[in-house]
Amino acid sequence: MKFTKQALALAVLSASSFTASAATVKLYGKANLTFQSSDEGEGSFTELKSNASRIGLKGEYKLDDGLTLVYKAEFQVDMDGDSDKGDSITDRNQYVGLRGEFGEVLLGKNDTVLKKSQGKIDLFNDLNADIKNLWKGDNRVADSVTYRSPKYSGLQFGLTYIAEDSVDDEDGISASVVYGDAKLKKSDLYAAVAVDSDVAGYDVVRASIQGKVAGVTLGAIAQTQENVESGKETDGFMVSAKYGLSSKVDLKAQAQFADEDGGDSKNGITLGADYKLGKNTKLFGFYTTFDMDSSPDEDYLAVGLEYKF
Repeated sequence: MKFTKQALALAVLSASSFTASAATVKLYGKANLTFQSSDEGEGSFTELKSNASRIGLKGEYKLDDGLTLVYKAEFQVDMDGDSDKGDSITDRNQYVGLRGEFGEVLLGKNDTVLKKSQGKIDLFNDLNADIKNLWKGDNRVADSVTYRSPKYSGLQFGLTYIAEDSVDDEDGISASVVYGDAKLKKSDLYAAVAVDSDVAGYDVVRASIQGKVAGVTLGAIAQTQENVESGKETDGFMVSAKYGLSSKVDLKAQAQFADEDGGDSKNGITLGADYKLGKNTKLFGFYTTFDMDSSPDEDYLAVGLEYKF
């Protein structure tokens, strides 16, 4: 961990020193903290929580033959100060790759294309209502090679190959076909179908869609997952909606369901609101409740501040 902190400090200093001469090097990050009341089945308690706050470097460099070198080194920073065993800095997406007319190839640690296929449908990503809390498939994998094709009439193909890395493990594959723009700025509709084969112990099929109707951004995801070892299956569905009440206020709602073999079910509902303080800063609040059949119910009420740079 000491080495990781030293490497991060050196990277930040390097970016600061060479910004003028290497304009494609960008230092970026996000600070997201919530003050919340949490009840995870044993009574409520208050806490200050850092929600995937991060800092990173990314950039590109023009090469010969129409190629571009691309890279990213991103680290999660626990800004609440109470990380387990002092691990306040951990690895996120970190890769190097090439981009050209053929598309893009990235090597390193990266989100699978199935995880990326959700686009912006999960309105409470990185918070307690993040879809990963009820479903499998949101994986960031090491020892991976990711390919994304150019877009053809709005369609793009993606593939992540996860190397087995040892004699006893198995290779994993994640694949996706995506249509449109996830931010809904270049298209009115976003849709994706993605599959995982033996990724983190699960086979997953996920279908996602999002669009705008009468000023409301509506999204939905359907998923089926199977534990490779046990064969146990879970079917899931989620819907989300966001409405811009004004230029500063967004109202948000999301519901997620997971039905496992044997009748075990898990459901989550979240209501929230964002208030824009500036281009890169917002105040927000949310209430999340989980209804679990075979585990304690959970409830979260939070207010938070997010700043992106």
